[in-house]
Amino acid sequence: MAESMRHAVSRPKLREKIISAAIDLFEKNGVKSVTMDNIASSLGISKRTLYEVFADKETLLVECVRRGQEETDEYMRQVRDNSDNVLEVLLKGYQRSIERFHATNKSFFEDIKRYPRAYSLIKNGNNRSANDTINFFRQGVEQGYFRDDVNFAIVGLLVREQLDLLMDSELCRQYSFLEVYESIMFISLRGISTEKGVVLLDDFIREYRQKQASLLPRIHERKE
Repeated sequence: MAESMRHAVSRPKLREKIISAAIDLFEKNGVKSVTMDNIASSLGISKRTLYEVFADKETLLVECVRRGQEETDEYMRQVRDNSDNVLEVLLKGYQRSIERFHATNKSFFEDIKRYPRAYSLIKNGNNRSANDTINFFRQGVEQGYFRDDVNFAIVGLLVREQLDLLMDSELCRQYSFLEVYESIMFISLRGISTEKGVVLLDDFIREYRQKQASLLPRIHERKE
């Protein structure tokens, strides 16, 4: 079966299939507990074939992180193309991040620190996102959603440092990764918003909480 798939699927397509399978396994189980054997078995290929495409687990993990960042960039491009409201764009971006965190095993964020290249890629992505967010803040001032007496370079730096803290500290052993992330984002946005911005932010948070509450029974059912 392994050899037949190897010949039936071109190398670029096989590479993409491996990344997709690895992302699914890493998100469900964390990084540490997933072996190259697990990934090969999930695809019905030999471990030898897998190692011909990816030299080691960290190389594969790096490509998984890169794929996730590319998909996020594409999503944000689409959101920006369909909305002129800067705060709405930011909130949709945060909502997507929150939804991804919901779907990801907590141990993933703990395990990835063991893989320097992948971890560095995530932190660099956080830095880039924080810099992009500064530009959104400045546009939001023009649209009346953010205060005009705020140094957004400092705000961007604080958000970036908090995200790095979230990745580096033991905070998420006491609280969920998602809860900490929500607190960082919602509190930061509320602090720089005008009354107009706060109204939109509160509406978003209210709808978000209602949606999460409606999902709880289904989550409990799956656990049972």
